[in-house]
Amino acid sequence: MIDSIQSSGKKATRDGFGAALLELGTNNPDVVALCADLSGSLKMDAFIEAFPDRFFQTGIAEANMMGIAAGLATAGKVPFAATFANFATGRVYDQIRQSIAYSEKNVKIAASHAGLTLGEDGATHQILEDIGLMRMLPGMTVINPCDYNQTRAATLAAAEHNGPVYLRFGRPGWPVFTGANDDFTIGKAVHLNEGSDVSIFATGHMVWQAIEAVRILEAEGIRCDLINIHTIKPLDEEAVVASAEKTGRVVTCEEHNRYGGLGDAVAQTLVQKMPVPQEYVAVNDRFGESGKPVELLDKYGLGVTDVVAAIRRVLSRG
Repeated sequence: MIDSIQSSGKKATRDGFGAALLELGTNNPDVVALCADLSGSLKMDAFIEAFPDRFFQTGIAEANMMGIAAGLATAGKVPFAATFANFATGRVYDQIRQSIAYSEKNVKIAASHAGLTLGEDGATHQILEDIGLMRMLPGMTVINPCDYNQTRAATLAAAEHNGPVYLRFGRPGWPVFTGANDDFTIGKAVHLNEGSDVSIFATGHMVWQAIEAVRILEAEGIRCDLINIHTIKPLDEEAVVASAEKTGRVVTCEEHNRYGGLGDAVAQTLVQKMPVPQEYVAVNDRFGESGKPVELLDKYGLGVTDVVAAIRRVLSRG
């Protein structure tokens, strides 16, 4: 199966969001968009040009943007409140908690430039805690798609979902390897490769890193069960448990702090239903720094060789 997964080129996941937003605007007159002075970076220009009366530029006032989005949702609109992931979560956590999550508002928080691959903007913008922050909010759906096509599909699905959604995506060009018409169901993992030796659960940009690692190991005869976890909450517990039961060993891969993210979501499930050895590929309790995206992934332990090493470690644990 792994040999059939090939990149058709590179596109940023944020471009997938922009394409889907325009499509939603065309098909659903209730979809509106808000941004905090970063509409170009969020690829919202086509939506703004097509639907200027349905776009709200709040300026650098992210907390106010979340409140406005909650109000628009109360009036029956489907608002996408968009900015960088750092500003969409840490800066406005109180407003999200009170006005969106607690109030069960149908707001879609569109968070670009997440993780280390934000790159040159450095540690202050490279939020690595956002998945954990959003996971902890009752009723919040957390989605972290892997490439352009899946981000487009996830954005369309988020608009159809009734309730608050945190949609996380990134800045750099990244391999496109899913199909343009692949099914996307919130809360349903995607099985990419069948294996019996180790289970690999990956999310976001790290899905491609895991694919490349699996190629290396399969050439050595190590059979990897590879699963794309695009929805971290609600987690596809059935897929996680079934794979862990089959292999008895687990590795999780995420562009996030090792605390509070995908790894912990998987571990919480397995400790209750199928305890097995687990290794994390994640940032080890550190802030980031300025640099090239791929170089940062390598430096912070998220490179392909790091995924391979984690798989070897968990295999050695018996």
